[in-house]
Amino acid sequence: MKIAIPTANGRLTMHFGHCEKFTMLDVDPETKTILGTTELDPPPHEPGVLPHWLGEQGTDLILAGGMGQRAQDLFEAQDIAVFVGAPADTPEVLVKAYLEGSLKAGTNACDH
Repeated sequence: MKIAIPTANGRLTMHFGHCEKFTMLDVDPETKTILGTTELDPPPHEPGVLPHWLGEQGTDLILAGGMGQRAQDLFEAQDIAVFVGAPADTPEVLVKAYLEGSLKAGTNACDH
């Protein structure tokens, strides 16, 4: 399973479409372990570009602080699940909490 997290300065950023990097974590959901981590530079922000690009990267799930409903719909159309309302923590902490079932969704930081 591949999880994408929009990051800035090594932590989840609340503004999904304007992140510095995407931290991509390969995980084994059965053993609940992180197998590898890669940072990728996103393409320039334009409507509809990120769903296609993250789909090409093999993304299964996005952990985001905030994301508009239209963007969520575009990701779901690419068969990419979206978890919105994650706190601004490190990717490793977020993924471990997600795999353990303890990641709680807060407020969606994006309201458009």
